[in-house]
Amino acid sequence: MARKAKSNLNQQNISSMEIPAGKSELIVFDNTMPGFGLRIRAGKPVHRTFIAQYKIGAKHRRMTLGNVAKVTLDNARKEAKKVFGKVAIGEDPANEKTVARADASNTLDAIITAYLEAKKAEFRDTSYKGSEYYLNTLWKPLHKLTLTAVSRATIAAQVRTIAKDNGAVSANRARGCLSAMFRWAIGEGLCEENPVVGTNKQEENGPRERSLSDAEAAAVWLAAPANDYGRIVRLILLTGCRRTELGDLQWPEIDLEARTITLPKERTKNGQEHIVPLCDAALKILKAIPRRDGRDYVFGTGEGGYSGWSKAKATLDKTAKLKEPWTLHDLRRTVRTGFGTLGVLPHVAEAALNHLPPKLIRTYDRNSYAKEIKAALDIWAGHLAVAVAQANGANVTRLKSKG
Repeated sequence: MARKAKSNLNQQNISSMEIPAGKSELIVFDNTMPGFGLRIRAGKPVHRTFIAQYKIGAKHRRMTLGNVAKVTLDNARKEAKKVFGKVAIGEDPANEKTVARADASNTLDAIITAYLEAKKAEFRDTSYKGSEYYLNTLWKPLHKLTLTAVSRATIAAQVRTIAKDNGAVSANRARGCLSAMFRWAIGEGLCEENPVVGTNKQEENGPRERSLSDAEAAAVWLAAPANDYGRIVRLILLTGCRRTELGDLQWPEIDLEARTITLPKERTKNGQEHIVPLCDAALKILKAIPRRDGRDYVFGTGEGGYSGWSKAKATLDKTAKLKEPWTLHDLRRTVRTGFGTLGVLPHVAEAALNHLPPKLIRTYDRNSYAKEIKAALDIWAGHLAVAVAQANGANVTRLKSKG
């Protein structure tokens, strides 16, 4: 019986082999498994890795199986057998590895950036700003997923969340923007299918008209927890800002001395910088928030701003116990309705919420109405304070202005 050949690679000599003088690399192939070998590269320290080399057609492929300090010789042989087994049935393992690395870099936020850059010249200004808002803000919870990990179920769940927090109209528009982005990505060869297809649109019953009563607003205020979410809820009631504008708020955007928040155009829905005056109550909330070293975001603990909206809202609902369903965006509408009730002029009320006036008006009226907006928010804050005090059982009323 013929004796089994002994391998020229063993656990002892793989650590002692040296590169010949004048060379920067040495490759030693195993004499019992063709294509399996050890590659030694000069350096400090010397790099020793197991490799698998094979041929697909006229092309030679070489794969790294692991560093000898981390992978044993036996395990490296097992991996090499798997590689050669795939080659035997016509597959190309090295190409699969390359594709996997490319897939890992194709995160949703990276593709969104490429898509918006490609479409910027094609879209009208309003369409571009809308797409930017929906893709970068409402789809943010999915940003770090790779395209292949963004499933139909994941998208459907986020659409429901958007509908709950921002209304059905916004959810459907966000869904449409994401679908358009995936169609573009397919054309660019970045993915094979559009996972938005097959997800349900949200039921639209016309524009939302929910505005909380003073008693409801007070109940929400009192139920707001003493955490980041609760502070955001109260700040929405005091400023009329959108939840994402506050959820992604950063310290450099806040000027405590000037008593303002300056929202950059990149973070507003209409693409216009918005300066928000801070009333005493809003200023008190922000001053009480501790700053964390190396973190610009005011709220949240992860890489970005605040997250966990749905769970926090469900908890707040149980405490506030409003009879009718409501969303955080309804608080913004509550502020706007309150302005009207308190006699704030419509153009000032709209400016306070950073709503653009009709094109003809904004062409000729270049006023910022900063003083008027500050006065409006102060009046509203006082009105809200009375409602909260009354909800707590205090016998107070707000004095009407004589002016």
